[in-house]
Amino acid sequence: MYSPVGLTVGLILIAVGAILVWAVTGETSGVDINAVGWILMIVGFVAALLSLIFWAGWWDRGYRRREYVEGEPARRPRRRRVVEEEDDGPPPV
Repeated sequence: MYSPVGLTVGLILIAVGAILVWAVTGETSGVDINAVGWILMIVGFVAALLSLIFWAGWWDRGYRRREYVEGEPARRPRRRRVVEEEDDGPPPV
């Protein structure tokens, strides 16, 4: 079943990374804030993409709707082909 956590975390990482790249103008010694921002944006993009791929159900059926009748899942009857042959016995003389 699909959980929106992966997509949410990916979007948050992209937003934080974008803020670090384009909005923060401060400088620190030993840490490049722009590089950290780009790394967060790339990781967020990969997380969101993987979440959408798994949501699409390529490896798993993903989210699907089930129908219920009186608490039991509805099952569609399978088609069965039955061929009956009658044995009439020996041919008449």
